[in-house]
Amino acid sequence: MVHTRRKPREDEDLEPELLAEDAIPVSDPFMLFDEWLAEAKANEINDPTAMALATASPGCAPSVRMVLLKGHGSDLGPGGGFVFYTNQASRKASEIAANPQAALLFHWKSLRRQIRIEGQLEPVSTEEADKYFASRARDSQLGAHASDQSAPLADRREFLDRFEEVRKRYEGKHVPRPQHWGGYRLVPQAIEFWHDRPFRLHERRRFTRAGSNWASTLLYP
Repeated sequence: MVHTRRKPREDEDLEPELLAEDAIPVSDPFMLFDEWLAEAKANEINDPTAMALATASPGCAPSVRMVLLKGHGSDLGPGGGFVFYTNQASRKASEIAANPQAALLFHWKSLRRQIRIEGQLEPVSTEEADKYFASRARDSQLGAHASDQSAPLADRREFLDRFEEVRKRYEGKHVPRPQHWGGYRLVPQAIEFWHDRPFRLHERRRFTRAGSNWASTLLYP
């Protein structure tokens, strides 16, 4: 099968439209993120909050996986942040403990946009983790107790049996947050917005933290 790139329409505008300074203040990347995320939620069919999380081991071996954004904003602690939750006995958590530098990537294919975020991860408070865990579906709460995330599994039946045991244990009871389950906040040092343009004439704007403010610049595609 021969794959070809999308051909632009004759009337398609090659000029910037979504990163114009008169449309979104370029001094605040969180405002621009809110704008793009809202459009993704209105247009993406599945998981518009899905993001790739890249971490690295102490030996600099990289790994990446998809997680879900569960909170974001400039008001989430000093420097703002982007929050996700996970089993803290998992591979990602062990890598974060040894090397908290990480990167996130949102890719909304239908909108032809990406957002890259780089920074340092720190744990959310136990109060935040408790509050979010309580909001999860009950089966998701039970699964957090049943799973030894990233550990070897002999067969799927073993996991399903553990899930059933946990379900019976908490039948008719409140499901507490496991001690090994919590969240992380990535405090951004750089945020880059990428918008596809015809003929690879893409538009990119990168924000970098400058003290309590942000500096921004356009980048060549």
